[in-house]
Amino acid sequence: QVQLVESGGGLVQPGGSLRLSCAGSGIARSINAMGWYRQPPGKQRELVAAITSGGSTNYADSVKGRFTISRDNAKYTVFLQMNSLKPEDTAVYYCNANVLTIDFRNLEVWGQGTLVTVSS
Repeated sequence: QVQLVESGGGLVQPGGSLRLSCAGSGIARSINAMGWYRQPPGKQRELVAAITSGGSTNYADSVKGRFTISRDNAKYTVFLQMNSLKPEDTAVYYCNANVLTIDFRNLEVWGQGTLVTVSS
C-alpha cells in the first residue's frame, strides 16, 4: 500500500514562506489526484490545493496567488509552496492522494499532517 509522509512545516513570521513536501512510498498501479488539506485550530478540515496526474490544479480562494502546488509523478511526491503567509494560514496541513492499488481498488490515502504556525 502507499503511505504518505509530509515534511516542511514549522513556525514562520507573517509574510514569510514555507515549502511543504509529501513523499509517497509503496506500490500502486497509479496515483491520480493529489492534494493538500488543512485543519485550523477548532475548525474543520478544508481543501487548500489539488493537482491531477496531468498537472491540472485548483486552489481554495483564500490561497490563490500565494500558494503553488506541484508534483513529481515519478516519485509519488507533491509539494506546496506557500508565500505571503498570514496568521490565518496557521493549521495542520495534510497530504492526500487518490490511489489505484495493484488489485484495482481506489483508495484515499492521508498523511499524518504537519503543523504550520504563522506568527510574529
